[in-house]
Amino acid sequence: MNINWRVRIKNPAFWVSIAIAIVTPILAYFGLTAQDMTSWGAIWDVVVQAVSNPYVILTVAVSVYNAIVDPTSTGVTDSSRALQYDAPNSIKD
Repeated sequence: MNINWRVRIKNPAFWVSIAIAIVTPILAYFGLTAQDMTSWGAIWDVVVQAVSNPYVILTVAVSVYNAIVDPTSTGVTDSSRALQYDAPNSIKD
């Protein structure tokens, strides 16, 4: 699995997509919204319930996998061009 992790960890968009990939399935499974998370105790309770539920773990793993895989390349790899990047690619017109 050739993924350019050095570049991905430098990209804030990657971390946002990973956070969304983790939080969204958990909130959806428990029927919660972000507004329901009003205290650290409530957040902790949801995290404990999520970690102890194999189905939630599976849905989070699938969601994270989908956030990591580059749909523009074959398989679970980055393109040879992306593997050569030292920093996130900036789009230039």
